[in-house]
Amino acid sequence: MKIITILSLVIFLASCTKSPTGRNQFAFMSDTKLAEMGTNSFEQMKQEIPATKNKKLVRFVQCVADSITPHVNKEAHDGSWEVVVFESDQINAFALPGGKIGVYTGILKVTENQDQLAAIMGHEVGHVIAKHSNERLSSNQAAAGVQALAGALLGSQDEQTQTYAMAALGAGLQYGVLMPYGRSHEKEADIIGQELMAKAGFNPQGAIDLWHNMAKASKGAPPEFLSTHPAHDTRIEKLTDNLTQVNSLYTASNNQPDCKT
Repeated sequence: MKIITILSLVIFLASCTKSPTGRNQFAFMSDTKLAEMGTNSFEQMKQEIPATKNKKLVRFVQCVADSITPHVNKEAHDGSWEVVVFESDQINAFALPGGKIGVYTGILKVTENQDQLAAIMGHEVGHVIAKHSNERLSSNQAAAGVQALAGALLGSQDEQTQTYAMAALGAGLQYGVLMPYGRSHEKEADIIGQELMAKAGFNPQGAIDLWHNMAKASKGAPPEFLSTHPAHDTRIEKLTDNLTQVNSLYTASNNQPDCKT
């Protein structure tokens, strides 16, 4: 547990930037490198997963993306965004550094309208805006370094002691540091995404409606403390609390998206 405490302290002390919500961040990779990694990953996915041939769905998704992305700050991505609709039953979507957005057709069976898709897309782009990929890679590298250090420090112990100690350390890092870190990213992306969709002229109530749908579609999900994602009820509560603030952005928006499936 001391090693986990040390890692947490290192992450805190190394936090030299702040996220859009004011949270300290531990991130040491360059934006250029991340954009390159995002682009390479996206190209590989395009080779491995077929794009849908449903032109109506493509137009719908592209319409929502074209409404959302102009409101993304240029620090996150300065340029056009590439959007691909993948033919897959996965209930998922993603955005990558370098201006890449992927939407699986499976998630379009859960979203009921443009507002709910905007909530998904805003959330995923929110990860890019808040540089969560940088944090994840940086924290994983730090955790690997701590485990390597622990292995060296335990080198004089008997094999059984080493095995139990390393297993406990691995579990402690996973459940005590990395998973909560991931949950904070998800909550942050929810809020950023809800604000982004409101600025783009989508009704922010759609984010709350979306997570009610997602809860129905993912019954049997693990408890929150065993997951990198917050519980659906937690997300719905946070988004509802944020509704008053984002409604003012929605009311003030001059945009009126009209994206239809």
